[in-house]
Amino acid sequence: MNRRQWLAIIGISFLALLAGVFSSPWISKTGLVSEPAVKAFFANEWLSPDGKVLDTKEWEGKVLVVNFWGSWCPPCVEEMPELEKLQWEFSSQNVLFVGIAIDSPSNVREFLKKTQVSYPIAMGGMNGSQMYKALGNTQSALPFTVLLSPSGKVLNSKLGRISEDELRKSIKSAL
Repeated sequence: MNRRQWLAIIGISFLALLAGVFSSPWISKTGLVSEPAVKAFFANEWLSPDGKVLDTKEWEGKVLVVNFWGSWCPPCVEEMPELEKLQWEFSSQNVLFVGIAIDSPSNVREFLKKTQVSYPIAMGGMNGSQMYKALGNTQSALPFTVLLSPSGKVLNSKLGRISEDELRKSIKSAL
């Protein structure tokens, strides 16, 4: 294959990926994600970018917004300020945001020096992709956001960049 054909294949593949990610609506996943998948999420030993174990007991009993992201992912980076804003907006209402980085700890530490977030950031590691697949991300793309009820049920999930307004509306309906 010549260079031109490779560029055409890469371009078409990229456009197909974008079309799939950005046409994905904020959809209800109630009943589609197994209870063991959610239990596995809370039972997993999540580490901070500095290697400290995060206490998932603090995450239980809250409306939990779990955002799988990567520092190399432009839509992930674009939505982080909005996630941070919503974390502050709902912090007194039993809502917690958690970012699960599908990235290397060194990349995440460097990224967080420039982009401050107040919510916990956990390293996805080898389990990260298995975890987001179990929670409904069948396309294995990022960003992927999951909304869990205080009882640990998946209320909604979104593949692709989530808007501040749609997430706010979904959180309010979960409260």
